[in-house]
Amino acid sequence: MTIRKTSSNKNSPAGVPSLADGRARTKDWFALVVLMLPVILISVDNTVLSFALPVISEALGPSAAAQLWIVDAYPLVLAGLLVTMGSLGDRWGRRRMLLIGASGFGLVSVGAAFVPNAEMLILARVGLGFFGAMLMPSTLSLLRSIFTNRQQRRLAIAIWATGFSAGAALGPIVGGLLLERFGWGSVFLIAVPVLLPLLMLAPFLIPESKDPNPGRIDPMSIVLSMVTLVPLVFAIKQFATEGFQPIEIVLVAAGVAAGLVFVRRQLSRENPMLDMRLFQNRVF
Repeated sequence: MTIRKTSSNKNSPAGVPSLADGRARTKDWFALVVLMLPVILISVDNTVLSFALPVISEALGPSAAAQLWIVDAYPLVLAGLLVTMGSLGDRWGRRRMLLIGASGFGLVSVGAAFVPNAEMLILARVGLGFFGAMLMPSTLSLLRSIFTNRQQRRLAIAIWATGFSAGAALGPIVGGLLLERFGWGSVFLIAVPVLLPLLMLAPFLIPESKDPNPGRIDPMSIVLSMVTLVPLVFAIKQFATEGFQPIEIVLVAAGVAAGLVFVRRQLSRENPMLDMRLFQNRVF
């Protein structure tokens, strides 16, 4: 007979039952499947416009600059807010952030499918980046709390990373298939059938998890993290699409400078938003 326990395993977070040897139960693997849904969706949404943009341009008539922002607004906001949303999830509850992010992402996706002009679509992409940033760190943190066995945790994280990579590759394929049969709004509506199972099953399969000693929210660190990531990501995307331009050097320099200040601030705080000392751990 299988023996279950909830607290004697020293690696198990409070409220997360596990087998006697710390290994995951069948329910935990189903939780992994549920957590993979937003990961794949966010990655798909980052590349799905590859085929849809010409159709969107024909329908909405955006300028060249607006076309660029239709594509770039999402990853820029997503990248800029990842650290911040991860920190807020530690404080307020990672499952809570996951459910809020999934609900917001689904609602904004439906709105994006029916926008009347390019400006509203750019705004919708910003919203998708905002709620998408809630999903990514929450899924990874929840995996760590669910899978307390080191080997199984490594496997779960490997599956997580594979799903993210697969979603990026699937984006153009999914976009092409949808556009053959439906209008351009369908590339956003795919979020609904993907996120509904998450919203229905997560409360039953995924336990809540949070940092027991999160410290106070640090607005300056939030600003610095965004000023670090957004210019760097934008410079990379500019280089990939436009080639080398002097502005990219300025953006990279600004991002690096803000990053250095961010690191120094985290090292000086008792409860940092991101513990930079983790990077001294070779295993990490």
